[in-house]
Amino acid sequence: MSDRFEKGAALIRRLFKRDISNSGLPPDILRHTVEHVFGDVWQGTALAVEERSMITCAVLVALGREHEQRVHFRGARNLGIPREKIEAIIHHVLHYAGWPTGISAARVLAEVWAEMDKEEGK
Repeated sequence: MSDRFEKGAALIRRLFKRDISNSGLPPDILRHTVEHVFGDVWQGTALAVEERSMITCAVLVALGREHEQRVHFRGARNLGIPREKIEAIIHHVLHYAGWPTGISAARVLAEVWAEMDKEEGK
């Protein structure tokens, strides 16, 4: 395993509280995702990991990528980013990306938060 892969895998565990082995991705796509996206892009020093998480959430909201929103909203919460901050991101983005896009993201966020509350026994 490369150093980039190890760094990426460690960040994935921190963000998503899971091991990469059960991702369901084909091996080459998984390796590229872990090494490049999480082992390189997310490792830069110009932005904190929390800032990268919020930017990623904003982009996924703007693009209407609900599946990936579920993953990254979890990651944001695991980093300690409060729900109110993610709601503010959604509110801001919906003015640029469209009201239905924002409303869908708000619903996804509510579902993710309820699931995580239940998992944590809240």
